[in-house]
Amino acid sequence: MTDSLAPRPAASAALPPDPPGRATEAAMLLAYLDFYRAVLLCKAAGLDDAALARRLPGHPSPMTLGGLLAHLAYVEDEWFTRRIAGAPAPPPWADAPWEQDRDWDWHWGERASGAEARALFAAACARSRAVAAELGLTSGADLDAGLAAGDASLTRRWALVHLVEEYARHAGHADLLREAIDGAVGD
Repeated sequence: MTDSLAPRPAASAALPPDPPGRATEAAMLLAYLDFYRAVLLCKAAGLDDAALARRLPGHPSPMTLGGLLAHLAYVEDEWFTRRIAGAPAPPPWADAPWEQDRDWDWHWGERASGAEARALFAAACARSRAVAAELGLTSGADLDAGLAAGDASLTRRWALVHLVEEYARHAGHADLLREAIDGAVGD
């Protein structure tokens, strides 16, 4: 029997500081996105390709940390690049065989090397930050403006809140996956 109070290893990368307690709404939402981006990278830090492709033991979900990196890269590009900015989807999403595999992003991440998955995620986050800066979201642009593509009833505010929610949900998944891999725990 193991002592449940015994210390367990912490995730191998330091988490960023909490988002600011006081900021404009846009700055707060963008800070939370950056926080959760860093949480995901922390959960994937120090893991080799096999560990990033590992599923939860005894659980039917095909979710992996590599799949989470790819999925959230897709989410970044879908919302910031395509819906908020109105630009075409960048590779690999534009050429992905979505008709044959609606979970292609997850499956790509499962097959990719850790370096490929991390690079895809980093590039998508960089594009998202560039869109936010270009549209003035970082300096308090109108969050009630509609999206450039997709559902015309949605606002930039709705999209940013949705992205925070998406990341928060998947951060919990990442916690479970990482703990199952090597016992590492932490925010």
